[in-house]
Amino acid sequence: MEISFFLLPKDEVAFIVSSASMQEAIEQLEFHHYTALPVIDNEGKYVGTLSEGDMLWKLKNTSGLSFDNLQQVPVHEIKKRIYNECVSINAQMEDMLALAADQNFVPVVDDDRTFLGIIRRKDIIEYYTKNITD
Repeated sequence: MEISFFLLPKDEVAFIVSSASMQEAIEQLEFHHYTALPVIDNEGKYVGTLSEGDMLWKLKNTSGLSFDNLQQVPVHEIKKRIYNECVSINAQMEDMLALAADQNFVPVVDDDRTFLGIIRRKDIIEYYTKNITD
């Protein structure tokens, strides 16, 4: 089965632009009750996933950084501890299994790496659970 069937499109997904501030990223995470967000550049290309942990490490390891000046730190300056792989919209569900084991969601891109949306691990698990039990 093609993954496009499971795609949660970009306009329904919380994401952050790499030029946004660390403050904006924290507010997005808090508002949506997420632990990570896809990061796209100004051209709409997927560049990585920003996690709560990435921001905590940035806060801990940056002298003088506090909750009062987070707006001065752009997201692209925050080191990502783990690179979450993305998949092509042309991928098959089988291609998703290994990624879904390690990621809460899998970013989906087109052939130019333009961010199209995500597939949630929950949806992948539900798909396979249903097919195993049927």
